[in-house]
Amino acid sequence: MKKLYLDLSMGASGDMLTAALAALMPDREAFVRELNEMGVPGAEIEIYDKEQHGISGLHSAVRIYGVDEGEEMLKEEHAHEHEHHHHHELEHEHEHEHEHHHEHEHEHEHHHEHSSVSSIDDIINSLHLPEKVKEDAKNVYSLIAEAEAKVHGKSVTEVHFHEVGALDAVADVAAVCLAMYRLGLSSFTASTINVGYGKIKCAHGILPVPAPATVELLSGLSVAAGDVEGELCTPTGAALVKYFAGDFGTMPAMKIEKTGVSVGTKLFDRPNILRAFLGEAKETSPREVICELRCNIDDMTGEEMGFAMDELLRLGALDVFFQPIQMKKNRPAYMLTCLCKSEDEGKMADAIFRTTLTLGIRIYRPERMTLPRRVVERDTPLGPLKFKESSYGGKTRAKPEYDELSAIARERGLSYAEARGAVTKEE
Repeated sequence: MKKLYLDLSMGASGDMLTAALAALMPDREAFVRELNEMGVPGAEIEIYDKEQHGISGLHSAVRIYGVDEGEEMLKEEHAHEHEHHHHHELEHEHEHEHEHHHEHEHEHEHHHEHSSVSSIDDIINSLHLPEKVKEDAKNVYSLIAEAEAKVHGKSVTEVHFHEVGALDAVADVAAVCLAMYRLGLSSFTASTINVGYGKIKCAHGILPVPAPATVELLSGLSVAAGDVEGELCTPTGAALVKYFAGDFGTMPAMKIEKTGVSVGTKLFDRPNILRAFLGEAKETSPREVICELRCNIDDMTGEEMGFAMDELLRLGALDVFFQPIQMKKNRPAYMLTCLCKSEDEGKMADAIFRTTLTLGIRIYRPERMTLPRRVVERDTPLGPLKFKESSYGGKTRAKPEYDELSAIARERGLSYAEARGAVTKEE
């Protein structure tokens, strides 16, 4: 099966991801033409050769109404260097308008305008792109908006982005989503994301690295500070990795067919690059050791058993189930099984002792293999609905989330089967 692996040892940003994936395209020039014809207002996208520390690759530059945000931010950083008494480059790339809202004076008055989340969706819907690409792009931008809303204590509808930075990020997000679509991939495997450390200076003052919105987006991902001082991971980069990464780890066993290298703008004491490896991998899934807790129960009611199950799931159990068994002296009973992450073993054991009458728990540590999965929101005949997607053998399977679909079925007076048929008839 086709596999894509990303080396994020120098972080992730929208333009770095764009350039690395562009290098994997069979016809790079045709891909760049498609990017410039997709219709992002005022956007001009250029992908060209660049070298740094003796390593050559591609660099992606986005200009919005003639303004390159990467160049503008680089000028600002040089202006601030004497205040910090060092020459480290603090930001990695150029999508920080989300987090920092840099204000510049430009000839075009619309550069001072701000864009809402709904207006961003309208822009994406207007692009000349396949519907799947638009859907992915809107989902990625929703992650950014949700992170910004949480950081600033606002609702998603109240979040506004400075126009130049918003359009710059839309171009990067759409470009990466289009690249994944053209490569025929719904996910990739990534290394741990090195996010850098230190501080950055912006309109809000001095902020820690990673910046607050980036931290929100990195939740649940494999990250490390690394040993490079500076901001290596941007909000747009974090959102794209969060959306497309099926799993994290070292490079899987694969036959490499093509390698893409992107080169960043900022200078560090090592090459500022992101590498993408495309090839064929064996049909295997990553393994992990989990914890399995079991106990036999013959003196509890069904309601009491159900309460125990609900509590274990609330605490983060991977799965909980009951099996009917026959115990000594022919007593009918149930065996409770709780699957959880290894680090949650103590918490789950405590919950079992607290909510059941069992006197002992048997502990096993099996391995499990899982398929890459993610939850995405889709437009359906019954309205927006979350689906769980999994991929295997180059094919993607999607299943509507039960809680949301059952709620819609009740609201519309439908059976669950009727609601499910309505939203999956095109699958």
